[in-house]
Amino acid sequence: MASSSKQADSGRRNQLLFIVGAFVLVVVVAVVIVVATGGGSNSSVEYTETAAVTVTGDPLVAFEGDTANDAGQGMIAPELEGQSFDGTPQSVRHGKPTLVIFLAHWCPHCQAEVPDLVEWAEALSVPPGLDVVGITTATAPDRPNYPPSAWLQRERWPFRVMTDDTSATAAQAFGTTGYPYLVMLDETGKVIWRHSGELADGQLDQYIATSLG
Repeated sequence: MASSSKQADSGRRNQLLFIVGAFVLVVVVAVVIVVATGGGSNSSVEYTETAAVTVTGDPLVAFEGDTANDAGQGMIAPELEGQSFDGTPQSVRHGKPTLVIFLAHWCPHCQAEVPDLVEWAEALSVPPGLDVVGITTATAPDRPNYPPSAWLQRERWPFRVMTDDTSATAAQAFGTTGYPYLVMLDETGKVIWRHSGELADGQLDQYIATSLG
């Protein structure tokens, strides 16, 4: 009888261990699935690669590629209202020094410039009080490196992002003629300088130093 009782106890323990083990396995699998799919509530966020943009003010003249002799220097840039990839309202308004960077996901020069801008931020080289905003424009699902939201996330883009609309309204309002395209504004919205194309080493710091004294 004692032997039978011990066997029964052993059987119950084994059954309990099996149930506990199965439960732990289910939990582990569930955690793996959550991590693999992005986890938590963020996995349900839907990104919009283009969105409506409202322009207030007169557009800038088209940039002709010569920063030193830019006819747009001294003009007051229009203000922009739009949104980020996740629908969060974004804007470019007067009131503080702002660097606006227009980027096209398919542009190889943009793809080369973005890591340098990320490094610039990670090196703590962005002056205090300077607002930096990237505007994704000329977005096209049939062109390389789409979507721009995934591209900038991969690159660890540290600045605010606004999406342009399908007509590149924001880019046209700022006189964009090529990418990447950078526009430096003072606190009144006045254009200090504009630059199109990749920046040379140290060129952005020189531009910023001149802009902010």
